[in-house]
Amino acid sequence: MSIRFTKEDWARIREDYGKWWDHSLERPLIKITLQEQAACPLRIPLLTQATCHRFDISPEDVIERFNWELEQQEYLGDAFPMVNFDVFGPGVIAAFLGADLDNSSGRVWFSDSRNLELEDMHFEFQENNRWFQRICEIYQAGIRRWNGLVLMGMPDLGGVMDILASLRGSENLLYDLYDNPDEVKRVSGEIQEIWLKYFHAFSEILQQADPGYTDWTGLFSQEPSYVVQCDFSYMIGPDMFREFVLDDLTRLCEALPHTLYHMDGKGQLAHFPQLAQIRALDAVQWCPGDGAPRTGEWPEVYRQIRESGKNIHVLGDARDFRDIAAQIGAKGLYAGLTMPASQRREAEELLAEFGIS
Repeated sequence: MSIRFTKEDWARIREDYGKWWDHSLERPLIKITLQEQAACPLRIPLLTQATCHRFDISPEDVIERFNWELEQQEYLGDAFPMVNFDVFGPGVIAAFLGADLDNSSGRVWFSDSRNLELEDMHFEFQENNRWFQRICEIYQAGIRRWNGLVLMGMPDLGGVMDILASLRGSENLLYDLYDNPDEVKRVSGEIQEIWLKYFHAFSEILQQADPGYTDWTGLFSQEPSYVVQCDFSYMIGPDMFREFVLDDLTRLCEALPHTLYHMDGKGQLAHFPQLAQIRALDAVQWCPGDGAPRTGEWPEVYRQIRESGKNIHVLGDARDFRDIAAQIGAKGLYAGLTMPASQRREAEELLAEFGIS
C-alpha cells in the first residue's frame, strides 16, 4: 500500500488554501481524513506525547511508523497527508531553553527546576539542545522518506508568555507583572526573538521538500504561517493584555505572512476587541474549553469574529460546523475532521452540502 495522494493533489491544495487566506474562496475549507481501523504490524511505537522521550527509536523508524498510519488514510475535500508535531508538547521552546520535559503522565508538561529569578533569566538560541536536535533529525528522515509528498508540521512552539510561564511558573509570573514589569518585558522580548529563530531554523529544514507550512491546527499555507497564542492571558485583564501581550502578538503576526490566533476559554473573550485590531492577524480559532457548551452554541462569539473580518477555524464535529455555517455563513470557515472509513457516506454528504467535490 502507498500514501493515496499525488503532486497534482498538492497543486489543488495550494490553490484552494491560498484563496481561503486571501478571502477569495467562495466556499469553506473542509478537510476530512478517513481512517481505516487496522492493527499495525510494525513493532515500533507511534511517536506521541507519551513516547517522545524514546530517543532509542531511530528517526527512520519514527518516520516508518508514521508512514504506516498515513497509508491507512484517505483524504477527502481539502484534506492532505500530514504529520502533527505537537507530540513534543505545547510550548516546546521551554524545553529548548532548559526547562524539564515531563511526560510521565502520558501528556507533556514543562517546568524549570533551576527556579531562576526573573533578573537571572537570559536566554539564547540553543542549537545543540537535545530536543531541538531530535526534532531536526526526525524531519530530515521524513524528507528522505517522503520527498515532499507528506507535509510535516511545525512543533507546538508555544506562545511567548506561555513559554515564560513554563520557565518562571504561572503564579510567580502573575506577581512579576506587578512587581517587575520591565523585566517581564525584557525576558519576553528575548523569548520572542528566540521563537522566530527556532521557527526559521525548522523552516530551513522543512522547506527542502515540504509543499508548504502547517502546525497543530492542520491548516495549510504555502507561505510561512503559524497558530499564535497566549493561554496565560486567561488569567489577566484587558489592561495587562495590552501592556504585556498585544505588542508581542502583533510583532509575530507581522513577521509571518499568515497567522491564526488560538483563543482558548471564556477568560480570553475580553481580549478579543484588541485581537480584532491586529490587521496582520488572518484568522481566529475559538476553543470554549473543558466543560463549556460545544462550539456550535457560541453564535455571538463567531459573529464577532466574522464582523472583525477574520477567517475562522471551527473546532468540533460536523454538527458544530453546520450550526455555525447556518448562523454566520460558510465562507471563510475552516474545519479539519477525522472520521472512521465506515463513515464515508456521511463525509461525502457534508462535503456535497457545501459544494466541495
